[in-house]
Amino acid sequence: MNISVIGAGQMGNGIAHVFAQSGHSVTLIDIAQASLDKGLATIGKNLDRQVAKGSITEEQKLATLKNIAGSTDMAAGVRAAELVVEAATENVDLKLKIFKDLDAHAPAGCILATNTSSISITRIAAVTKRPQQVIGMHFMNPVPVMKLVEVIRGYDTSDTVTTTVVDLSTAIGKVPVTVNDYAGFIANRILMPMINESIEALFQGVGGVSEIDAIMKLGMAHPMGPLQLADFIGLDTCLAILRVLHEGFGNPKYAPCPLLVQMVTAGKLGVKSGEGFYVHTPGSKELVVSPAFGK
Repeated sequence: MNISVIGAGQMGNGIAHVFAQSGHSVTLIDIAQASLDKGLATIGKNLDRQVAKGSITEEQKLATLKNIAGSTDMAAGVRAAELVVEAATENVDLKLKIFKDLDAHAPAGCILATNTSSISITRIAAVTKRPQQVIGMHFMNPVPVMKLVEVIRGYDTSDTVTTTVVDLSTAIGKVPVTVNDYAGFIANRILMPMINESIEALFQGVGGVSEIDAIMKLGMAHPMGPLQLADFIGLDTCLAILRVLHEGFGNPKYAPCPLLVQMVTAGKLGVKSGEGFYVHTPGSKELVVSPAFGK
């Protein structure tokens, strides 16, 4: 299958990686050549890591790379696509613009999927002339490792498109779970309030960063504490999802913690900026709490 992936960031390059590794022809598209180059380099590094671990061979790595082409021209990059997966920033206006453009340039039979983690599939589909062919494919981060794909049906998404995406997800080694189109779907409707409540506990002085994460790791068997996970996801992304939930349900329980809003305003976004609840040093796995939160 010919697949185009929009956005070469952390999620986009991972999605391109898994499709290409499964033998699909992939065009990775980004408006910025520097971002595209970085995304392709990340795929190469992740494949090298798989070779070093013995999970794939050098020949499989080379075959995967051969299956990927890069482009900064979206119109040209989706011209032959049978499936497009959009993985741009979690911004509704940006996604609506992308889908209008995709509708104009992708072939008539092409399925248009979005990797959105919270924004309404129905709303995105409504800006196209093919709402029955629009669907959510919410991959988990890091994409090459995590098995889940949350498949979200919009109001008009057809049974045929849903079946195709479910079968394709299974074929690339993922586990698809189909859900309906309400704010945050399932994954983030449950995860984000937990993260937000953890930030509230920190904000109110109930516990420190290390203590909150330790309790959830040791007491609830979470592999990563909620504050560390928030850093990994990106605090700006967490804030954007919480705002979608708050707007979508009109319920104050989804209102973002003021500390989260303040941190994003200050540019403390987690791993992507080098500091959030923890200080993140490239190449180091040591958990160092940000000086803003004490030891």
